[in-house]
Amino acid sequence: MFRSYRLDKRESQLFFLSVIIILIFVSPYFILGEDAHLRVHDNLDSNIAWYKVLSESDQLLGGIDSTIPQIINGQLDRGAFGTELSGIVWLHVLFSPMIAYGLSQLVTRLFAFLGMYLLLRNHFITSVEYSWIRIGTSLAFALTPFWPSGMLSTLGMPLALWALLNIRAGRRSWTNWVTLTLLPFYSSFVLGFFFFISAIGIFWLADIVRGKGLNLRFLLAIIYFSLVFVFVEYRLFYSFFFINEPNSRDEYFHARLSLLRTLRLALKNYVLGHTHVMTVHSLIILPVSIYALFIVFLKRIWKQEKVFLYLHVLNALLSIWYAFWFYKGWVPITERFHFLNTFNFARYHFLRPMVIYVLFALSLKIIWMKNKSMKQWCMVFMIAQLVVVSGFNEEIRYKNKPSFKEFYAETQFTQIKKHIDQPLDTFRIASIGIHPAIAQFNGFYTLDTYNNFYPLPYKHQFREIIAAELDKNKQLKQYFDEWGGRCYIFLDELGKNYMFTKTSKKEIKKMDLNIEPFMEMGGRYLFSALPIKNAQENGLHLEKIFDSNESAWRIYLYKVQG
Repeated sequence: MFRSYRLDKRESQLFFLSVIIILIFVSPYFILGEDAHLRVHDNLDSNIAWYKVLSESDQLLGGIDSTIPQIINGQLDRGAFGTELSGIVWLHVLFSPMIAYGLSQLVTRLFAFLGMYLLLRNHFITSVEYSWIRIGTSLAFALTPFWPSGMLSTLGMPLALWALLNIRAGRRSWTNWVTLTLLPFYSSFVLGFFFFISAIGIFWLADIVRGKGLNLRFLLAIIYFSLVFVFVEYRLFYSFFFINEPNSRDEYFHARLSLLRTLRLALKNYVLGHTHVMTVHSLIILPVSIYALFIVFLKRIWKQEKVFLYLHVLNALLSIWYAFWFYKGWVPITERFHFLNTFNFARYHFLRPMVIYVLFALSLKIIWMKNKSMKQWCMVFMIAQLVVVSGFNEEIRYKNKPSFKEFYAETQFTQIKKHIDQPLDTFRIASIGIHPAIAQFNGFYTLDTYNNFYPLPYKHQFREIIAAELDKNKQLKQYFDEWGGRCYIFLDELGKNYMFTKTSKKEIKKMDLNIEPFMEMGGRYLFSALPIKNAQENGLHLEKIFDSNESAWRIYLYKVQG
């Protein structure tokens, strides 16, 4: 049975202080507004623009077979923009992009803090004397960088685990089931919870093997949690099971690393983490957890600290699994089972943020418990980790990148619209040296895009435009042909650089585009961040150069001749 738990005065003070710190942490989004600095990769260059396009497309509640007219000539499936049952979508429908973004950050971090706190308090570190470890670890976890559009996909895992472990242990409370009901509405199945749920399923099977019985209530909770995701992400499941048309993911190829490079990647992931699930654990948490591991073996207390040891092993295995997913030895299997290429099973490492921070809390407890004189040092470690993760605040980390206003440059693109002076749905454009999301955000109909999947015939059609450029650059050719999520106007001279600001002195001198298929697809203008010296050889005419104090770009507007 679970004992009742009341926060003592000190723990309550720490709890509310943590909430205040989280509010301060997200305050730049509300104070600075569009002058705030945000992550560009998989954020400004994609999702934020997608939400705006979706909310203005009249397809928010579109049918299963509906498409998004503004992108790739209306061939982009509505499902590529996710479910309308997602909370973050509605934030962007109801509020301006920056307010929606700030609110999403606030919601995610508050529930990340609450979830980790409840998980540690009820299941891992229950003693009152370790309250500061619970609070500090939960706050550090809540301040970690996370993929913004993932919402609670990774940072919500502790809350889900708390509810499921409560049910597994026989605790009957409506809060457990409410948690499992609501989490899918603010998280992603394929970007987090598929891996969590399947891992929990393995845990349930392990209970059976260890003689703990079927625990049907626990199994029911896992099934129920999964079914809520099926309901929320019905578009995803429909497309997976019922749509057979080939899409760009069908050419995705991941297994190409040698054994040595795979081992290096495993070590890199173990030490440094991954951009979508940045744990910021290298400097403080990793050495602290290794020191605690040394204590466990030195004191011969591995039986008392089995959970701690299991988490250490799991942490290492997740990095190894991540790396070996890209090992070329998979090729014979992926050739036989195609879905192994189209679905990224490497993402089991998305469990690592939760694992690493629970490990951090247990490490501090072990160090303090076995050496009381280390209590002050444990507090120093905690404060140091909080300082480190605070430094990853977006306003600090991306202060040298364009702000939201500078990135989307609405004033500048309004000037371009006025110059062209045609209904936006009557012509198509593409971008060079800047992300297509910028033009999409500003209402232009684009032939280029960045999306997880889109029709494979369109990819091949678009490729004709850039075929000569891809032939010049083996890396770009492989990048486009074997993934193609970025359906961009790639140029050999620019490589995989999509952000040339107006301070750049670079010029495009040897561009070789096939402009005929561009015209056949409705293309009439190119928005280039750089001057194209051989524009006429490519059938282009420079109409005008657009600049703005509010923009990070200088846009060279080229029109197709003829």
